[in-house]
Amino acid sequence: MAMVGNVGESSKGSEISLDLAKFAVDEHNKKENAVVAGAVHHLTLEVIEAGKKKYYEAKVWVKRWMDFKELQEFKHSDHESSSGHAPGLKAVPADDPAVKDAADHVVESINQTCNSLTPYELLEILVAEVEEEKCNVEVHKNVEGRLLLKNMIFHLKGLTFH
Repeated sequence: MAMVGNVGESSKGSEISLDLAKFAVDEHNKKENAVVAGAVHHLTLEVIEAGKKKYYEAKVWVKRWMDFKELQEFKHSDHESSSGHAPGLKAVPADDPAVKDAADHVVESINQTCNSLTPYELLEILVAEVEEEKCNVEVHKNVEGRLLLKNMIFHLKGLTFH
């Protein structure tokens, strides 16, 4: 028999055991934490523009869980004199599927917005770096089962925003 203040065994399937199990599951479900991450890809690309090889630097903001991509910047680059992007970025392999997807998005976006008779064509990803964005989210589940935002913290380039 279990006594108050002592550890004891409950008979399997007893009302107390079921109540405690239900309580534990309910408490766990009330509090959930998630880390949501996005990234800004900094790319140096070699493209064919109007039949000529040219270099461009591009920034693409990607949130994969939302199927979201946005071209943030696209500018001509003198690749030979370029020493890379800003410090604090993490180098990633040019053949990484996420990098290739971001580079394809750059070319697709530029081709949709430019008035050129000949479309841009991606030849090579020369430099690929990433700036990771993280967001810690704390949500609670109410009695009806709806998730309610309790706290959200963004981390980008060493900065933290509440």
